Amino acid sequence: MSDLRALLDAVLDAIDVPYPATTADDEAYRTVLDRRLSLAVVVARAALAESPADYGWDAAYLRRKLAEHPPTGYEHYADTEANR
Repeated sequence: MSDLRALLDAVLDAIDVPYPATTADDEAYRTVLDRRLSLAVVVARAALAESPADYGWDAAYLRRKLAEHPPTGYEHYADTEANR
């Protein structure tokens, strides 16, 4: 996988957060999404200011930060649909 593709894949993973199962989960969902969006924006800005040779490092850094902020703390819509 190219470094650019790895970076785009990491950014997509950051913003593609599972939807909440109910409105009661909205606040937790938004908190998770906001944090992950912030991480993606910081990394994207850095990548645009740097050499393309650094895209691999940027992708790895974003993946490490996303692992620290998984989309947990709320029930996911897909999980409730799978159990019906």
